[in-house]
Amino acid sequence: MKNTWLFPIAFRDAAEPWQLGFQDAAILMMQGIIDLHHDIFFFLLIILIFASWMLVRALWHLHYKRNPIPERIVHGTTTEIPRTILFSIIPMFIAILFFALLYSMDEVVDPAVTIKAIGHQRYWIPYYSDYNSSDEESLTFDSYMITEDELELGSLCSLEVDHRVIVSAKTHLRLIITSADVPYSWVVPSLGVKCDAVFGCSNQTSIFIKRKGVYYGQCSELCGTNHAFMPIVVEAVSLDDYVSRVSNELD
Repeated sequence: MKNTWLFPIAFRDAAEPWQLGFQDAAILMMQGIIDLHHDIFFFLLIILIFASWMLVRALWHLHYKRNPIPERIVHGTTTEIPRTILFSIIPMFIAILFFALLYSMDEVVDPAVTIKAIGHQRYWIPYYSDYNSSDEESLTFDSYMITEDELELGSLCSLEVDHRVIVSAKTHLRLIITSADVPYSWVVPSLGVKCDAVFGCSNQTSIFIKRKGVYYGQCSELCGTNHAFMPIVVEAVSLDDYVSRVSNELD
């Protein structure tokens, strides 16, 4: 919840019934993805309106009652050249925006915290590898979905877990995703993250969460039975709160 001088704003960081749009972005990359979608949709609307106008105009003027003798023109160089140039410029403009965002997403920043998430049937195991004193004393836990009969009032059904992934807001984070058995996909829409978890392979992505909040996601890979029951919950807190929680877990 964010307070403004007019009214409070509640961010949408979880899926809603009949939702059509995106969830609210919590990182700059996700905001860039949303902006790129809106820019491309603008061009699609222009093309749709132009193509619809051309189709309706052709049907109207070339109706057999209005034009019983059809024209025998098969080419219109005057119109084809500008049309070809225009429809070539639009994909080039979209490509410039797309590649700028793509290269920004692949940029690797020196992370302050590294979290490794391992997919299991049917739960996730996050590892905070920066605080490991040994393999036996690693900071880790199992994250299972909370069943419907155990949910607290106000919790989200099929999205809440018993142990959330706690991270620090406004901190560069590195996520390493892998699997212990079958393929999974670690997806949190508000964070702009969709990273596949493959057995024997580690995939990496970086995020920088702009604001505190609780962000919900799910496995988006068809990983077998009970695939729908592998939610992901990331809670971004202040740096002081994060240090306090980590210290309590290590004690």
